[in-house]
Amino acid sequence: MIMTDLQRLSARDLEAVLHRDIPLTREMGIKVLSWRDHQLRLHLPLAPNVNHKNTLFGGSLYCGAVLVGWGWLYLRLKEAGIDDGHIVIQDGQISYPLPVTRDGVAVCDAPDEASWEKFLKLYQRRGRARLALHTRIVVEGSEETAVQFVGQFVLHR
Repeated sequence: MIMTDLQRLSARDLEAVLHRDIPLTREMGIKVLSWRDHQLRLHLPLAPNVNHKNTLFGGSLYCGAVLVGWGWLYLRLKEAGIDDGHIVIQDGQISYPLPVTRDGVAVCDAPDEASWEKFLKLYQRRGRARLALHTRIVVEGSEETAVQFVGQFVLHR
């Protein structure tokens, strides 16, 4: 699947925002791999995030899981023409069923359309809304899920 020019620009914009506004993402080596069909994929390299067991550090995995959700919401709001809000993570639950022994890919798929529409309407009416996003981290080169995350993201004016 080939990214369109608009998708490529959005991906580059998100990566620039992450590296400028959240400097830790530069040190972690996070790169935006793709944004298409409302799925965001971020590259999380092993080398700058390695732990004493030569696997991806749990804290880096948590950051990757949160950041892919934050980035998904950032891009989706941009597409919806909403640029007057602040995105924050309110709560998150994570599980680490498998070690990540190579580079990881953080993935966020779109929530169901009804949840998205409810979120938008609530934000437009009240200036604050909450959305649960499910993210995962897979081992690069496979789609085997090594980390599962559910985060409550809040958008407020």
